[in-house]
Amino acid sequence: MGATSLSRDQARRIAVRAQRFGPPTTAEAERGDAKDAAAQTIDRLGYVQIDTIAVVERAHHHTLWTRSQGYEPQLLHDLQAVDRRVFEYWAHAIAVLPMTDYRFYLRRMERHRTSDRAWLSEWRTQHTDTLAHVLERIRREGALTSKDFEPPPGTKRGTWWDWKPAKRALEVLFWQGDLMISERRNFQKLYDLTERVLPPGVDVRRPSSDEMARHHVRRVLGAHGLAQVREIAASLRIATRPEIERAVAELERAGEIVPLRIEGLDEVHYAEPAILEAADRPPVDRAVLLSPFDNLIIQRDRVERLFEFSYTLECYLPAAKRKSGYFVFPILWRDRLIGRLDPKADRRSKTLLVRSLLFEPNFDRFDDALPALADALASFARFNGCRAVAFDRITPTGHKRRIKTLVRRALAA
Repeated sequence: MGATSLSRDQARRIAVRAQRFGPPTTAEAERGDAKDAAAQTIDRLGYVQIDTIAVVERAHHHTLWTRSQGYEPQLLHDLQAVDRRVFEYWAHAIAVLPMTDYRFYLRRMERHRTSDRAWLSEWRTQHTDTLAHVLERIRREGALTSKDFEPPPGTKRGTWWDWKPAKRALEVLFWQGDLMISERRNFQKLYDLTERVLPPGVDVRRPSSDEMARHHVRRVLGAHGLAQVREIAASLRIATRPEIERAVAELERAGEIVPLRIEGLDEVHYAEPAILEAADRPPVDRAVLLSPFDNLIIQRDRVERLFEFSYTLECYLPAAKRKSGYFVFPILWRDRLIGRLDPKADRRSKTLLVRSLLFEPNFDRFDDALPALADALASFARFNGCRAVAFDRITPTGHKRRIKTLVRRALAA
Protein backbone atom coordinates (compact mmCIF):
# COMPACT_ATOMS: atom_id res chain seq x y z
CA MET A 1 0.00 0.00 0.00
CA GLY A 2 1.43 3.37 -1.02
CA ALA A 3 1.78 6.47 1.12
CA THR A 4 -1.13 8.89 1.45
CA SER A 5 -0.38 12.32 -0.05
CA LEU A 6 -1.22 15.49 1.87
CA SER A 7 -0.79 19.17 1.20
CA ARG A 8 1.15 21.25 3.72
CA ASP A 9 -2.16 22.85 4.81
CA GLN A 10 -3.72 19.45 5.48
CA ALA A 11 -0.68 18.33 7.45
CA ARG A 12 -0.84 21.44 9.62
CA ARG A 13 -4.53 20.91 10.34
CA ILE A 14 -3.77 17.40 11.55
CA ALA A 15 -0.92 18.63 13.74
CA VAL A 16 -2.99 21.42 15.30
CA ARG A 17 -6.04 19.21 15.96
CA ALA A 18 -3.88 16.49 17.52
CA GLN A 19 -2.53 19.05 20.00
CA ARG A 20 -6.04 19.66 21.43
CA PHE A 21 -6.42 23.14 19.98
CA GLY A 22 -9.83 22.26 18.60
CA PRO A 23 -13.11 22.87 20.42
CA PRO A 24 -13.81 20.61 23.42
CA THR A 25 -15.54 17.34 22.67
CA THR A 26 -19.24 17.04 23.55
CA ALA A 27 -18.36 14.87 26.56
CA GLU A 28 -15.80 17.41 27.83
CA ALA A 29 -18.21 20.30 27.38
CA GLU A 30 -20.99 18.49 29.23
CA ARG A 31 -18.72 17.42 32.06
CA GLY A 32 -17.12 20.84 32.51
CA ASP A 33 -14.45 19.42 34.82
CA ALA A 34 -11.39 21.64 34.34
CA LYS A 35 -9.10 19.42 36.40
CA ASP A 36 -10.07 16.31 34.47
CA ALA A 37 -9.61 18.22 31.21
CA ALA A 38 -6.09 19.19 32.31
CA ALA A 39 -5.30 15.56 33.15
CA GLN A 40 -6.61 14.47 29.74
CA THR A 41 -4.48 17.13 28.06
CA ILE A 42 -1.32 15.84 29.78
CA ASP A 43 -2.28 12.32 28.77
CA ARG A 44 -2.89 13.35 25.16
CA LEU A 45 0.33 15.37 24.87
CA GLY A 46 2.41 12.74 26.68
CA TYR A 47 4.15 15.40 28.76
CA VAL A 48 4.03 19.09 29.58
CA GLN A 49 7.40 20.77 30.03
CA ILE A 50 8.08 22.63 33.28
CA ASP A 51 10.00 25.88 33.14
CA THR A 52 11.17 28.46 35.66
CA ILE A 53 10.85 31.70 33.67
CA ALA A 54 8.08 33.80 35.21
CA VAL A 55 7.80 37.05 33.22
CA VAL A 56 4.30 35.73 32.55
CA GLU A 57 2.53 32.69 34.02
CA ARG A 58 4.95 29.77 33.86
CA ALA A 59 5.10 27.65 30.71
CA HIS A 60 3.52 24.48 32.12
CA HIS A 61 0.47 26.38 33.32
CA HIS A 62 0.28 28.31 30.06
CA THR A 63 0.44 25.14 27.95
CA LEU A 64 -2.45 23.58 29.88
CA TRP A 65 -4.49 26.79 29.91
CA THR A 66 -4.41 27.10 26.11
CA ARG A 67 -6.06 23.69 25.82
CA SER A 68 -8.22 23.30 28.95
CA GLN A 69 -11.14 25.64 29.45
CA GLY A 70 -11.28 26.94 32.99
CA TYR A 71 -7.73 25.84 33.86
CA GLU A 72 -6.13 27.39 36.96
CA PRO A 73 -2.59 26.69 38.29
CA GLN A 74 -3.93 25.09 41.47
CA LEU A 75 -5.36 22.27 39.37
CA LEU A 76 -1.92 21.00 38.35
CA HIS A 77 -0.82 21.02 41.99
CA ASP A 78 -3.84 18.92 42.92
CA LEU A 79 -3.29 16.47 40.06
CA GLN A 80 0.25 15.90 41.30
CA ALA A 81 0.08 16.23 45.09
CA VAL A 82 -3.46 15.09 45.88
CA ASP A 83 -4.82 12.91 43.09
CA ARG A 84 -1.43 11.47 42.03
CA ARG A 85 -2.57 11.37 38.40
CA VAL A 86 0.68 12.93 37.17
CA PHE A 87 4.34 12.82 38.16
CA GLU A 88 7.52 14.74 37.35
CA TYR A 89 10.42 13.26 35.48
CA TRP A 90 12.55 13.80 32.39
CA ALA A 91 11.07 13.68 28.91
CA HIS A 92 13.31 15.75 26.61
CA ALA A 93 13.38 18.13 29.61
CA ILE A 94 11.88 18.08 33.09
CA ALA A 95 8.15 17.62 32.64
CA VAL A 96 4.80 16.61 34.08
CA LEU A 97 3.84 13.15 32.82
CA PRO A 98 0.76 10.90 33.09
CA MET A 99 1.11 8.56 36.08
CA THR A 100 -0.02 5.72 33.81
CA ASP A 101 3.28 6.14 31.95
CA TYR A 102 5.46 5.69 35.04
CA ARG A 103 6.64 2.20 34.08
CA PHE A 104 7.96 3.43 30.75
CA TYR A 105 10.50 5.62 32.54
CA LEU A 106 11.92 2.81 34.69
CA ARG A 107 14.64 1.98 32.18
CA ARG A 108 15.77 5.58 32.11
CA MET A 109 15.93 5.58 35.91
CA GLU A 110 17.97 2.39 35.84
CA ARG A 111 20.37 3.94 33.36
CA HIS A 112 20.99 6.79 35.80
CA ARG A 113 21.54 4.31 38.62
CA THR A 114 24.11 2.28 36.70
CA SER A 115 25.60 5.08 34.60
CA ASP A 116 29.34 4.88 34.10
CA ARG A 117 29.57 8.49 32.93
CA ALA A 118 32.76 9.74 34.48
CA TRP A 119 31.42 12.76 36.35
CA LEU A 120 28.43 10.91 37.81
CA SER A 121 30.35 7.78 38.76
CA GLU A 122 33.07 9.84 40.41
CA TRP A 123 30.54 12.02 42.21
CA ARG A 124 28.72 8.97 43.60
CA THR A 125 31.98 7.49 44.86
CA GLN A 126 32.91 10.73 46.59
CA HIS A 127 29.45 11.30 48.12
CA THR A 128 28.22 7.86 49.14
CA ASP A 129 27.63 9.09 52.69
CA THR A 130 25.71 12.14 51.43
CA LEU A 131 23.38 9.97 49.34
CA ALA A 132 22.74 7.66 52.28
CA HIS A 133 22.18 10.55 54.69
CA VAL A 134 19.74 12.38 52.42
CA LEU A 135 17.75 9.21 51.81
CA GLU A 136 17.64 8.36 55.52
CA ARG A 137 16.48 11.85 56.54
CA ILE A 138 13.61 11.72 54.06
CA ARG A 139 12.71 8.19 55.16
CA ARG A 140 12.61 9.37 58.76
CA GLU A 141 11.19 12.91 58.43
CA GLY A 142 9.03 12.76 55.32
CA ALA A 143 9.16 14.96 52.22
CA LEU A 144 11.94 17.58 52.28
CA THR A 145 13.21 20.39 50.05
CA SER A 146 16.80 21.31 49.25
CA LYS A 147 16.50 24.14 51.79
CA ASP A 148 16.04 21.55 54.54
CA PHE A 149 19.65 20.53 53.96
CA GLU A 150 21.17 23.95 54.52
CA PRO A 151 23.45 24.08 57.57
CA PRO A 152 22.25 25.84 60.74
CA PRO A 153 23.61 29.38 61.26
CA GLY A 154 27.20 29.34 62.49
CA THR A 155 27.84 25.74 61.44
CA LYS A 156 31.22 25.16 59.86
CA ARG A 157 30.73 23.72 56.41
CA GLY A 158 32.15 20.37 55.52
CA THR A 159 31.24 16.71 54.85
CA TRP A 160 27.48 16.28 54.44
CA TRP A 161 26.65 19.64 56.04
CA ASP A 162 27.73 21.25 52.78
CA TRP A 163 24.28 21.80 51.27
CA LYS A 164 25.47 21.78 47.65
CA PRO A 165 26.33 18.04 47.63
CA ALA A 166 23.06 17.41 49.46
CA LYS A 167 21.13 19.27 46.75
CA ARG A 168 22.92 17.26 44.07
CA ALA A 169 22.17 14.09 46.03
CA LEU A 170 18.46 14.89 45.95
CA GLU A 171 18.61 15.22 42.18
CA VAL A 172 20.66 12.04 41.69
CA LEU A 173 18.26 10.06 43.90
CA PHE A 174 15.40 11.55 41.87
CA TRP A 175 17.02 10.70 38.55
CA GLN A 176 17.53 7.08 39.54
CA GLY A 177 14.02 6.64 40.94
CA ASP A 178 14.64 6.40 44.68
CA LEU A 179 12.86 9.72 45.20
CA MET A 180 9.95 11.44 43.45
CA ILE A 181 8.68 15.00 43.54
CA SER A 182 5.76 14.77 45.95
CA GLU A 183 4.60 18.31 45.20
CA ARG A 184 5.80 21.85 44.60
CA ARG A 185 5.21 24.69 47.03
CA ASN A 186 5.86 28.11 45.55
CA PHE A 187 7.70 26.21 42.84
CA GLN A 188 10.01 24.61 45.47
CA LYS A 189 10.31 20.84 44.96
CA LEU A 190 9.47 18.49 47.84
CA TYR A 191 11.24 15.14 47.52
CA ASP A 192 9.83 11.98 49.08
CA LEU A 193 10.40 8.24 48.86
CA THR A 194 9.04 6.79 45.65
CA GLU A 195 6.97 4.19 47.48
CA ARG A 196 5.19 6.97 49.40
CA VAL A 197 4.37 8.94 46.23
CA LEU A 198 3.26 6.21 43.82
CA PRO A 199 -0.50 5.66 44.18
CA PRO A 200 -1.87 2.18 44.93
CA GLY A 201 -2.29 0.00 41.88
CA VAL A 202 0.07 1.88 39.56
CA ASP A 203 1.72 -0.50 37.09
CA VAL A 204 5.45 -0.84 37.85
CA ARG A 205 6.23 -3.76 35.54
CA ARG A 206 9.33 -3.07 33.47
CA PRO A 207 8.32 -3.06 29.79
CA SER A 208 10.30 -4.93 27.16
CA SER A 209 12.27 -2.93 24.61
CA ASP A 210 9.64 -3.63 21.94
CA GLU A 211 6.79 -2.60 24.23
CA MET A 212 8.68 0.55 25.19
CA ALA A 213 9.28 1.53 21.57
CA ARG A 214 5.67 0.90 20.50
CA HIS A 215 4.45 3.00 23.41
CA HIS A 216 6.91 5.75 22.42
CA VAL A 217 5.68 5.81 18.81
CA ARG A 218 2.01 5.79 19.77
CA ARG A 219 2.50 8.54 22.35
CA VAL A 220 4.26 10.85 19.90
CA LEU A 221 1.87 10.27 17.02
CA GLY A 222 -1.11 10.70 19.35
CA ALA A 223 0.28 14.07 20.43
CA HIS A 224 1.59 15.41 17.12
CA GLY A 225 -0.77 13.77 14.66
CA LEU A 226 2.01 13.03 12.20
CA ALA A 227 5.80 12.87 12.46
CA GLN A 228 8.97 11.64 10.82
CA VAL A 229 11.01 8.91 12.50
CA ARG A 230 13.64 11.43 13.61
CA GLU A 231 10.93 13.63 15.15
CA ILE A 232 9.50 10.65 17.01
CA ALA A 233 12.97 9.81 18.33
CA ALA A 234 13.59 13.39 19.48
CA SER A 235 10.47 13.43 21.64
CA LEU A 236 10.18 11.71 25.07
CA ARG A 237 13.53 9.92 24.62
CA ILE A 238 12.53 6.70 26.33
CA ALA A 239 13.36 4.45 23.36
CA THR A 240 16.41 4.47 21.09
CA ARG A 241 16.35 5.35 17.39
CA PRO A 242 16.89 1.70 16.26
CA GLU A 243 14.10 0.55 18.59
CA ILE A 244 11.78 3.22 17.20
CA GLU A 245 12.59 2.29 13.62
CA ARG A 246 11.69 -1.34 14.32
CA ALA A 247 8.49 -0.31 16.10
CA VAL A 248 7.43 1.93 13.21
CA ALA A 249 7.93 -0.94 10.75
CA GLU A 250 5.95 -3.34 12.97
CA LEU A 251 3.08 -0.91 13.51
CA GLU A 252 2.94 -0.11 9.80
CA ARG A 253 2.73 -3.82 8.91
CA ALA A 254 -0.07 -4.21 11.47
CA GLY A 255 -1.98 -1.29 9.94
CA GLU A 256 -1.85 0.72 13.19
CA ILE A 257 0.02 3.55 11.48
CA VAL A 258 0.22 4.64 7.85
CA PRO A 259 2.95 6.39 5.83
CA LEU A 260 2.35 9.89 4.49
CA ARG A 261 3.90 12.05 1.82
CA ILE A 262 3.61 15.78 2.50
CA GLU A 263 3.89 18.35 -0.24
CA GLY A 264 7.34 19.93 -0.31
CA LEU A 265 8.86 17.59 2.30
CA ASP A 266 11.12 14.71 1.33
CA GLU A 267 10.97 12.40 4.33
CA VAL A 268 8.09 10.02 4.99
CA HIS A 269 5.79 10.93 7.89
CA TYR A 270 3.61 8.52 9.84
CA ALA A 271 0.19 8.87 11.44
CA GLU A 272 -2.55 6.80 13.02
CA PRO A 273 -5.31 6.33 10.41
CA ALA A 274 -8.09 7.89 12.52
CA ILE A 275 -6.40 11.29 12.65
CA LEU A 276 -6.41 11.68 8.86
CA GLU A 277 -10.04 12.80 8.86
CA ALA A 278 -8.83 16.08 10.38
CA ALA A 279 -6.99 16.85 7.12
CA ASP A 280 -10.17 17.97 5.38
CA ARG A 281 -11.88 19.63 8.33
CA PRO A 282 -11.80 23.44 8.41
CA PRO A 283 -9.20 24.90 10.77
CA VAL A 284 -10.41 26.07 14.16
CA ASP A 285 -11.00 29.82 13.92
CA ARG A 286 -9.07 30.98 16.97
CA ALA A 287 -5.72 32.54 17.80
CA VAL A 288 -3.41 31.02 20.40
CA LEU A 289 -0.34 32.57 22.01
CA LEU A 290 2.12 29.70 22.31
CA SER A 291 4.65 29.41 25.12
CA PRO A 292 8.21 28.89 23.81
CA PHE A 293 8.04 25.45 25.46
CA ASP A 294 4.66 24.49 24.03
CA ASN A 295 4.52 20.94 22.67
CA LEU A 296 3.44 22.12 19.22
CA ILE A 297 6.61 24.15 18.65
CA ILE A 298 9.26 22.59 20.89
CA GLN A 299 10.99 20.90 17.95
CA ARG A 300 12.16 24.01 16.10
CA ASP A 301 13.30 22.20 12.96
CA ARG A 302 9.89 20.52 12.66
CA VAL A 303 8.21 23.93 13.04
CA GLU A 304 10.32 25.34 10.24
CA ARG A 305 9.59 22.40 7.93
CA LEU A 306 5.89 22.03 8.60
CA PHE A 307 4.83 25.61 9.41
CA GLU A 308 7.54 27.44 7.45
CA PHE A 309 8.27 29.47 10.58
CA SER A 310 11.81 30.09 11.80
CA TYR A 311 11.87 30.47 15.56
CA THR A 312 14.58 30.77 18.20
CA LEU A 313 14.08 31.53 21.89
CA GLU A 314 16.30 34.54 22.52
CA CYS A 315 16.10 34.97 26.31
CA TYR A 316 19.50 33.28 26.67
CA LEU A 317 21.14 35.80 24.30
CA PRO A 318 22.54 39.20 25.29
CA ALA A 319 19.89 41.88 24.82
CA ALA A 320 21.81 43.51 21.95
CA LYS A 321 21.62 40.28 19.91
CA ARG A 322 17.88 39.72 20.26
CA LYS A 323 15.81 40.27 17.13
CA SER A 324 12.30 39.55 18.41
CA GLY A 325 12.48 39.96 22.18
CA TYR A 326 13.18 38.25 25.48
CA PHE A 327 10.47 35.57 25.90
CA VAL A 328 8.74 35.51 22.55
CA PHE A 329 5.47 33.66 21.90
CA PRO A 330 4.69 32.41 18.39
CA ILE A 331 1.11 33.28 17.39
CA LEU A 332 -0.98 30.42 16.03
CA TRP A 333 -4.01 31.46 14.00
CA ARG A 334 -6.12 28.68 12.54
CA ASP A 335 -3.40 26.37 11.19
CA ARG A 336 -0.62 28.91 10.62
CA LEU A 337 2.02 30.66 12.68
CA ILE A 338 1.47 34.29 11.71
CA GLY A 339 3.71 36.27 14.03
CA ARG A 340 5.47 36.56 17.37
CA LEU A 341 4.82 38.49 20.54
CA ASP A 342 7.08 39.43 23.48
CA PRO A 343 4.89 39.76 26.62
CA LYS A 344 5.55 40.65 30.22
CA ALA A 345 3.00 40.74 33.03
CA ASP A 346 3.50 43.83 35.17
CA ARG A 347 1.76 42.45 38.23
CA ARG A 348 2.03 45.67 40.20
CA SER A 349 0.08 47.72 37.66
CA LYS A 350 -1.94 44.68 36.50
CA THR A 351 -0.95 45.43 32.92
CA LEU A 352 0.15 43.00 30.24
CA LEU A 353 3.04 44.70 28.47
CA VAL A 354 3.43 43.75 24.82
CA ARG A 355 6.99 44.84 24.20
CA SER A 356 6.84 43.77 20.57
CA LEU A 357 4.23 42.31 18.24
CA LEU A 358 5.74 41.26 14.92
CA PHE A 359 3.73 39.73 12.10
CA GLU A 360 5.40 37.52 9.53
CA PRO A 361 6.47 39.45 6.41
CA ASN A 362 4.23 37.40 4.09
CA PHE A 363 1.11 37.62 6.28
CA ASP A 364 -1.70 39.82 4.96
CA ARG A 365 -4.99 38.49 6.38
CA PHE A 366 -5.28 41.09 9.10
CA ASP A 367 -9.03 41.67 8.75
CA ASP A 368 -9.68 37.99 9.48
CA ALA A 369 -7.05 37.43 12.15
CA LEU A 370 -7.02 40.57 14.31
CA PRO A 371 -10.35 39.98 16.10
CA ALA A 372 -9.23 36.48 17.09
CA LEU A 373 -5.85 37.80 18.19
CA ALA A 374 -7.49 40.51 20.29
CA ASP A 375 -9.61 37.88 22.05
CA ALA A 376 -6.48 35.80 22.70
CA LEU A 377 -4.61 38.79 24.13
CA ALA A 378 -7.50 39.76 26.39
CA SER A 379 -7.85 36.20 27.68
CA PHE A 380 -4.11 35.92 28.23
CA ALA A 381 -4.09 39.19 30.16
CA ARG A 382 -6.83 37.90 32.46
CA PHE A 383 -4.98 34.59 32.94
CA ASN A 384 -2.02 36.63 34.16
CA GLY A 385 -4.12 38.71 36.53
CA CYS A 386 -3.95 41.79 34.29
CA ARG A 387 -6.74 44.23 33.54
CA ALA A 388 -5.12 46.15 30.69
CA VAL A 389 -2.83 45.57 27.72
CA ALA A 390 -0.18 48.11 26.72
CA PHE A 391 1.67 47.96 23.40
CA ASP A 392 5.13 49.14 22.50
CA ARG A 393 6.37 48.03 19.08
CA ILE A 394 3.99 46.63 16.44
CA THR A 395 5.17 45.69 12.96
CA PRO A 396 3.72 46.53 10.50
CA THR A 397 2.78 49.82 12.15
CA GLY A 398 -0.40 50.43 10.16
CA HIS A 399 -2.49 48.10 12.35
CA LYS A 400 -1.53 49.46 15.77
CA ARG A 401 -4.65 51.58 16.33
CA ARG A 402 -7.04 48.81 15.30
CA ILE A 403 -5.33 46.21 17.49
CA LYS A 404 -5.52 48.49 20.52
CA THR A 405 -9.20 49.16 19.91
CA LEU A 406 -10.07 45.48 19.46
CA VAL A 407 -8.18 44.50 22.61
CA ARG A 408 -9.91 47.18 24.69
CA ARG A 409 -13.29 45.90 23.50
CA ALA A 410 -12.33 42.30 24.24
CA LEU A 411 -11.23 43.23 27.76
CA ALA A 412 -14.48 45.08 28.37
CA ALA A 413 -16.66 42.24 27.07
